[in-house]
Amino acid sequence: MSRDLVEKRLLPTLANPILSRLDDSAVIEAPGRLAFTTDSYVVDPLFFPGGDIGRLAVYGTINDLAMVGATPLYLSLALIIEEGLPFGILDRVMRSVQDACAEAHVNVITGDTKVVNRGKADKLFINTSGLGIIAEGLDISGSRARPGDRILISGVIAEHGVAIMSSREGLSFSSEIRSDCAPLNGMVNAILEAASESIHSLRDPTRGGLATTLNELANQSGTSFLIEEASIPLSDDVRGACEMLGLDPLYVANEGKLVAVVSPEGAERVLNTLRGHPLGLHAAVIGEVVEGKPGRVTMRTRIGPTRLVGMLAGELLPRIC
Repeated sequence: MSRDLVEKRLLPTLANPILSRLDDSAVIEAPGRLAFTTDSYVVDPLFFPGGDIGRLAVYGTINDLAMVGATPLYLSLALIIEEGLPFGILDRVMRSVQDACAEAHVNVITGDTKVVNRGKADKLFINTSGLGIIAEGLDISGSRARPGDRILISGVIAEHGVAIMSSREGLSFSSEIRSDCAPLNGMVNAILEAASESIHSLRDPTRGGLATTLNELANQSGTSFLIEEASIPLSDDVRGACEMLGLDPLYVANEGKLVAVVSPEGAERVLNTLRGHPLGLHAAVIGEVVEGKPGRVTMRTRIGPTRLVGMLAGELLPRIC
């Protein structure tokens, strides 16, 4: 039965010359500097406005590679399936994986499948790993932020977390709030072509949202960040939903946005390039790296005073990805 599951349901969807050999390991050629990442996806519900666990698994892995400037090449895909999961749900998820891989121009080249007893998992969990190649001379890291750098966000924040929350709790708003989950490698390629020498740090603000990501970057680089509340893109629908749910949008997860820390000389070029990409239409400069206490993030509020913006304490919304 396990062999039938792999050969009749999974392999036909993801088939490619490397995967189809069905050896114990995939054999590849990847010269140069490599980037490697791994992640697990336990999102609840499996399907939500704007995406599903299959797309999320592919995009999330692709995006982690893109945040160090790597061009994604290959993925692994491991499925942990609860006994009794309908084949229709599994097939739908695998079609999403297939579509997401095609969109991001990657292949799944190895994987694993385990079925656990009913009640020992919640429908379906996915583990992925990703392999990418980094161009010679490119060095993008959270440790490279420097005073004077500009801080950019590629679009409106908090859509993914609010979409998951509303779907999970059966909430409805005046207009549907959809997850922003998307592959960022194309947009990263565009800004690297425009100003690779100016890009110091990239990060996708997923769990913990924008605020936690900024704190991570400030800590990693030993610098201080100052952001402007009025400059942070936020849709009226998401703002209203967060107010109703008691959520701070700064801490709500995103799955299709990036934060870029860029030298002042290249900030305008990077901003214009982001805005010229379909995923970056609402990109904005939201602050700068400043002299100050290492690891501190402060925000100038809409009414003028500044306040500290700390790391997320606790789990704002569990099983968000």
